[in-house]
Amino acid sequence: MTRVIVEDGETFDSLLKRFNKKVQTDRVMSEVRRRRFFEKPSVIRKRKKAAKLRKSRRQTLKDQQAYQ
Repeated sequence: MTRVIVEDGETFDSLLKRFNKKVQTDRVMSEVRRRRFFEKPSVIRKRKKAAKLRKSRRQTLKDQQAYQ
């Protein structure tokens, strides 16, 4: 749960700005969007496999550039 403590003399705008930044860093909204609709287990596996493949490709590309 994201929590922000009000400091003495702090304006509402600065409090709201700090809260929004904390929500973004905690990735709360992305989690809410992801859980909004039910995802079949096969779709979850497919998405995770694609992410793993992207990460692997990025790493091999990075390694190849390091050797050149």
